[in-house]
Amino acid sequence: MNKTIEEKLTEGRMYRYMNSFEVRTNESGSDEMIAEGYATTFNEPYELMQWDDWNGYRVHFVEVIDPDAFKETDMSDVIMQYNHEGRVFARTSNKTLSLNTDNHGLFVRANLGGTEIGRGLYEEIKGGYTNRMSFGFTVSKESRTEERDDDNKVRTITRTITGIKKLWDVS
Repeated sequence: MNKTIEEKLTEGRMYRYMNSFEVRTNESGSDEMIAEGYATTFNEPYELMQWDDWNGYRVHFVEVIDPDAFKETDMSDVIMQYNHEGRVFARTSNKTLSLNTDNHGLFVRANLGGTEIGRGLYEEIKGGYTNRMSFGFTVSKESRTEERDDDNKVRTITRTITGIKKLWDVS
């Protein structure tokens, strides 16, 4: 079966949601509408899913982003969208979006004042209506480990992402 162009473009793309986003009021007195926070954090496991396997174990699938995962990532033109679709609110190529890694994670700073819908999003974030962030990416390197607790019938599979090939968007 032939894949559509959209299917080819999004092949392998993954999305992760974080709860570490906030609005900072611009203290310089300018009219910039700055939203900033972390699209992802490092070495903080988060559970993607859980299920019961055929041996009666409760399986937890956990993912961790390694601090070196962004070392070789293509971040040449990353956009900020809402739910990974629709209009663009900010982007790296026009310098309304900046991305930096630090000891904590991937830090995002966006000036949302350039468009009417961006200003609306800023107000939604400021009002607490939008309070999560995520990022869309493709993986280049990973490792997996498994821990088993036979007494409590629990298995934990941990996927550690050690390389991200392309950062598509923050959302």
